[in-house]
Amino acid sequence: MAGEQKFSETSVQLTEAAPQTVGSGFTAPGNIYSAILSRNEAVKDARRLKDFQELRDKYVRKKVLFEDPLFPAQDSSLFYSEKFPLKLEWKRPSDICSNPQFILGGANRTDICQGDLGDCWLLAAITCLTLNDIVLKRVVPHDQSFTENYAGIFHFQFWRYGEWVDVVVDDRLPTYKNQLVFTRSGQKNEFWSALLEKAYAKLHGTYEALKGGNSLEAMEDFTGGVTEFFEITEAPKDLYNIMRKALKRGSLMSCAIDILVPTAQRTKTASGLVRGHAYSVTGVEQVDGKDLMICLVRVRDPWGVAPPPACKSNDWAALATSEQEKERLRPTEQGEFWMCFEEFKKNFTKLEICNVTPDTLEDDKMLKWNVTIHEGRWVKGCSAGGCRNFLDTYWTNSQFRLVLLEADTKEKTCTVVVALMQKDRRKERCSGATLHNIGFAIYEMKGNQQQLPKDFFIYNASTARCKSYANMREVTERFCLKLGEYVIIPSTFDPHKEILKPQQNCCVSPSNTLFLNESVFLMNGGKAVQSHLSAVSWRRELSYGNACLNAIFTSHHCDSFFWQDMQINANELRTVLNRVVAKHKELKTEGFSLESCRSMIALMDTDGTGHLNLQEFKHLWNKIKKWKLVFTRFDTDKSSTISSFEMRNALTEAGFQLNNQLYDIICMRYANEHMEMDFDSYISCLVRLEGMFRAFRAFDKDGDGIIKLNVFEVSSIFFS
Repeated sequence: MAGEQKFSETSVQLTEAAPQTVGSGFTAPGNIYSAILSRNEAVKDARRLKDFQELRDKYVRKKVLFEDPLFPAQDSSLFYSEKFPLKLEWKRPSDICSNPQFILGGANRTDICQGDLGDCWLLAAITCLTLNDIVLKRVVPHDQSFTENYAGIFHFQFWRYGEWVDVVVDDRLPTYKNQLVFTRSGQKNEFWSALLEKAYAKLHGTYEALKGGNSLEAMEDFTGGVTEFFEITEAPKDLYNIMRKALKRGSLMSCAIDILVPTAQRTKTASGLVRGHAYSVTGVEQVDGKDLMICLVRVRDPWGVAPPPACKSNDWAALATSEQEKERLRPTEQGEFWMCFEEFKKNFTKLEICNVTPDTLEDDKMLKWNVTIHEGRWVKGCSAGGCRNFLDTYWTNSQFRLVLLEADTKEKTCTVVVALMQKDRRKERCSGATLHNIGFAIYEMKGNQQQLPKDFFIYNASTARCKSYANMREVTERFCLKLGEYVIIPSTFDPHKEILKPQQNCCVSPSNTLFLNESVFLMNGGKAVQSHLSAVSWRRELSYGNACLNAIFTSHHCDSFFWQDMQINANELRTVLNRVVAKHKELKTEGFSLESCRSMIALMDTDGTGHLNLQEFKHLWNKIKKWKLVFTRFDTDKSSTISSFEMRNALTEAGFQLNNQLYDIICMRYANEHMEMDFDSYISCLVRLEGMFRAFRAFDKDGDGIIKLNVFEVSSIFFS
């Protein structure tokens, strides 16, 4: 067995510090990065814009203000678990102030001040967004106002699971005593940040769904970029250069301090910084001191009003050698401060970076990457096998092939970035969903296009893997791999953790071909695969079964079951089979259900009488005997059940090779609450599969694996 350390899991703290009051604003610096627009598709953009414009123009013509029926101005849009302690009133900006503006003097980082909602992680990301004007205008279209073509409707765009989506909202905002309750601008008559927060809340169902999170999540939704997470104590030695280059190229960046005790209240450190609170990194500069180069980091608090902490740096502008440098280093507005990089590392515990392209951190020139997105799901009891610590089930996870054909320039390896995402968990919080600990491993393999079996993982160690399993929406790692074939195994840490639509992104360096397709196999022309059962076992069982069969048909106890033409219906079949199965004490089964026997007759009834004759019954009995041997082989604990995870191997040995989606369906339909299948369910499943493939082959006249059916032919398959 290949030696490999067990996987570990890491609990990543969410940032949701208590809300504060409003701060003041100032002018944001210019922005330089525009590569994100390369992902946009002009046709989709035009279609989205047309939808919003048509809706807006419709209400402008009607001279009626838009009211969003999908996110109404009601408590249901606020909280799903509890009522807000104050009686809120939904108001439009024109009811709050006399001269409302969408954006006033340009959108900048002081337009985002946290209200009475623990979404500092989101606001830190919005603050970073204002540093990149091109990306900002993508998320927050600037051609909106409260004067020209105003109809109480606004729209914002987010990158969601592979494409830009347009979110439309009305401008009714929750207020208390004529003040915005949640995010607000430092200027009372500016509303773009409050409306952006509302659109993001609509995307996730409620405002409450935004409580607590990691800034990486929002950063990715604003850019579609690749995210990276650093524990500062374990960060690479060149972390400062990574930050400087990333910010220079338009990456979004935030930082936070973990709470020492997870259940403790958020408190301030000795320096005055708040634990469990997300801060934005808005600048990274170097100042040439007398004897050394001084590295500085600029940090902003989303509260916007907190005084600078004790760890802030002095007035470094005095050391500047030019007016331009002095301007960059002057004391900033309230809530933002400079600090030495060494102090930054001492005070903050984690850093989050969202790179607009995967090569942002590594090279000074732009590279092109091949990007593939694959959607799948983990299904409890079938494809949710857990990490490699659980070898009996690990192999049942989805497996994705990766082929690297060409190395990086001047290198013998290829750079690969794998990002594994669990989707919609925040939106499903109202149903009790939480973030599972997720991760992945990469194994080297050659030529095998089928699902790798358990033995492969027993005798082969991973080539690369994530550092640990983390309860984050997305886990990302960068690797340098030699050319060859690999398989990527994404999983939750524990088995049976169900997530219906996880997403896996994989980025590969230039000129390489990436195959990341799920293994899909249909039944191999209806031919049974080679069985592991010995020929002696087969002959012994067949001999015993035939003796039983002859006894059944010649016994006077069965005479009443048969008509003169020796045919049997579903009820009679049930009685006959259950008498035989009762002789197999090791099965511990209650016998076949009537529905199972009806399916068997549908499978074997070749003459359409709704009954089985002697020959049809013999054919059925031979199948059941073979399937029973397979069942016994995989009933390792002699409980008369087989694990839903082992059902894949059982079906393979019985002669069926299916795609992963079909395995998922089988387990969901036939497994019990303990994710086990009894003998009746097992036989019923195989009968349905046999019937399905038989019907397909009957319609596949030319043998090309494709059939075209009308509604009556579809019905015949379902009822066969």
